[in-house]
Amino acid sequence: MQEHPFAPYIRILARGKSNTRPLTLDEADAAMTMILTDQALPEQIGAFLMVLRYKEETPEEIAGFVRAARRLVKRPAGAPKIDLDWSCYAGKRRQLPWFALAALALSQTGVKIFMHGVEGHTAGRIYAEQTLRALGLPIAESLENAADILSKANLCYLPLAAVSPKLAELIDLKAVLGLRSPVHTIARLVNPFAADHVLQGIFHPGFNAVHQQAAALIEQPHLAVFRGEGGEIERRPQKPVDVLSVHNGILDTEIWPALMEEPRQAVDADMNMSRLASVWRGDATDEYATAAITGTLAIALKLLGKATTPADAQNKAAALWQSRDRAALRENI
Repeated sequence: MQEHPFAPYIRILARGKSNTRPLTLDEADAAMTMILTDQALPEQIGAFLMVLRYKEETPEEIAGFVRAARRLVKRPAGAPKIDLDWSCYAGKRRQLPWFALAALALSQTGVKIFMHGVEGHTAGRIYAEQTLRALGLPIAESLENAADILSKANLCYLPLAAVSPKLAELIDLKAVLGLRSPVHTIARLVNPFAADHVLQGIFHPGFNAVHQQAAALIEQPHLAVFRGEGGEIERRPQKPVDVLSVHNGILDTEIWPALMEEPRQAVDADMNMSRLASVWRGDATDEYATAAITGTLAIALKLLGKATTPADAQNKAAALWQSRDRAALRENI
């Protein structure tokens, strides 16, 4: 039998301890291009993703995968300039998705935010689309629809399936393979509207540097990545946090201090979504929620160049939160 064209990419990764090596950036680009254009067989895709998962992907591999994905995602003509790309790929199970309120508050300052993500890959979690629908915030149906919404508003969410059906299909393989794959990382970096600023939250701390270095390799102008609550872009206020960044090719790491003295927040057993709107309107007071929201805002402000230091960013975030338009969420939400 003639060898399948995709077979060499699996062989590079899985020839044994002495002969295995990572893919180069160009090899990763070529392999992911074949996957996303249906030139690889299902069994090849499964083997490829799981070998990568076992060995853990390198920045060069992620950069190549993202380069391929970005090339295949077509930005709508006439789309408005987006200030901040905000990815939502983890889901929340221990705390409510307070990050949604941080994004809403930031959007009220004129920052255009495009959010994208997936739903339901892990049971028992609250996802971004569910959250934004509950708050009555815009959900787009396509990239063209998102561009139209963002030409009139400053915040919009679009499911990954509308950005790249193939990437969404690959993420859904988690239920079949039993493990996450590099596709979660790839999707976070796709940045469909080519925003200059990309903000990322991850769960596994060892992947911070991979995201940072991959962003530099694909020449993403500005990026900040940190370990967020549950893996989302949400500050864990009771812990210091390492914020890794890229600014025009320069890589940096800052250690931001904890915002609260308590060492650990109890798990929210109720996860009552109505509390999001109550906190936004000021009908309910929640010290943890306020710290999580303003802490997240602070990292975004620093990334956007609207603050000079973590302390300056936190002060500006607190003021921004206090000045939010509390009437933006309807009373019946």
